Amino acid sequence: MAADKYNLKNPAVKRIMQEYKEMQSNPSDDFMSRPLEENVFEWQFAIRGPRDTEFEGGIYHGRIQLPAEYPLKPPSFMLLTPNGRFETQTKICLSISNHHPEHWQPSWSVRTALVALMAFMPTNPNGALGSLDYKKEERRDLAIKSRETPPKFGAPERQKLIYEIHEYMLSKIPPVPQDGTSEAPEEQSTNSEGEAQVNSQDAGGDRIIEEVHEVPLNAESSPAEVRVSKEVPSNSSNDQQLQKPRVHKAADDRLFTWAAVGLTIAILVLLLKKLMKSSGHGALFTDGS
Repeated sequence: MAADKYNLKNPAVKRIMQEYKEMQSNPSDDFMSRPLEENVFEWQFAIRGPRDTEFEGGIYHGRIQLPAEYPLKPPSFMLLTPNGRFETQTKICLSISNHHPEHWQPSWSVRTALVALMAFMPTNPNGALGSLDYKKEERRDLAIKSRETPPKFGAPERQKLIYEIHEYMLSKIPPVPQDGTSEAPEEQSTNSEGEAQVNSQDAGGDRIIEEVHEVPLNAESSPAEVRVSKEVPSNSSNDQQLQKPRVHKAADDRLFTWAAVGLTIAILVLLLKKLMKSSGHGALFTDGS
């Protein structure tokens, strides 16, 4: 496209030619768009169906009409390929279109608008103007058909551009995935999560069983025995080790008791002897010398 044939003094034309050069130097695998030779304010485009949606693999053609005040005012959009989300050959209502000029930003471009349009494809239409709400199966069938042949729209020059764009997109976009292909990873992930939950439950059960073995609580256990059981696993060797200190402790207690009794008797004998001496019967406790 020769730039010298257009009035580059016009701000809108100058901006449009800048965007065209930018898209030519930095092409995308997700979309392609070009202005008509005889009218740079009309662009033909095609976008790919968003990945992991019912539109994946589809090629959706459309037309962008830029206003004379571009980029101060937003463009209008029209889809030409049946898709099940937007009506064809009808200006669609989007926040980036001329239906909502209050949202438009002059810094946005045709590239920005195409990226936004792709993002709008799988969203809920909510009864917006020019929107459709087909079932996923119907949209997938339309995605398959969209690859077969491009739509017919307008004069031969426009149709030639549509064919060129279609061939480019076919070279970049893989075929429509088979039914269930994109859902398999999700199902596998769900199964993995289920297995993880089961394993977690099993692990929890084992952990509870171990705790029961480590803390053998019963009605006959005293608080001291319970504390010992928490600190030391209950097995035969440890039980024997615990019983020995208890035996030694009982013997020490009995020895201390007998010593105390003996000391008490000795004190009583001394007191009794002193009492007898003071009463004149002390000879009973002397050695007779």
